[in-house]
Amino acid sequence: MIAGMARSSHDPIAKFIRWLEDARRVKIPNYEAMALATEAGSGKISVRFVLLKGIDKRGFVFFTDARSRKGRELRDNPRASFAHYWQPKGRQVRVEGRIEEVTPAEADAYWTIRPRQSQLAASASHQSARLRSRAELLERFARLAKKFKGREVPRPSYWTGFRVRPDSIEFWTHREDRLHDREIYFRRGRGWRRDLLQP
Repeated sequence: MIAGMARSSHDPIAKFIRWLEDARRVKIPNYEAMALATEAGSGKISVRFVLLKGIDKRGFVFFTDARSRKGRELRDNPRASFAHYWQPKGRQVRVEGRIEEVTPAEADAYWTIRPRQSQLAASASHQSARLRSRAELLERFARLAKKFKGREVPRPSYWTGFRVRPDSIEFWTHREDRLHDREIYFRRGRGWRRDLLQP
């Protein structure tokens, strides 16, 4: 779901895609994993790892249960920040931006390419809700597997995607003596302004 884009040095999203592809090529484990921070509206910040599943000129997409804590927080306060860190490459990216939900068609398109077991797991779990026992979860999973045997597993209405539409993107590269390279891009209308930051 990573869209092809022009490789302009002035386009931070195109640069992000190059860095992501580099991480994939050198087989960094979980190279798509990003630490996503949300805010509950009361000033409490929470962070967790999610998987980046789409990039295009509009932004960065991940999928989740909208009933989860992050889903509720994103709907209540539609702003977020996330970071990627690819240690073997000595690279980090931080992104801040506005949140929008993907369309049902986009959620459907990604749902259809998920492994069947992942579809069943998403259907069996009410993410972030209290669980009396693991046995209860496994029982629901088995019941759904039996119910949909030989049939497609439908996407639950609560399982959807969110897009981070970036306002700023910062690239960090490790250098000796802790004199790291930092460059940050700020959205300006349809373009970007690039600044350098001290390490």
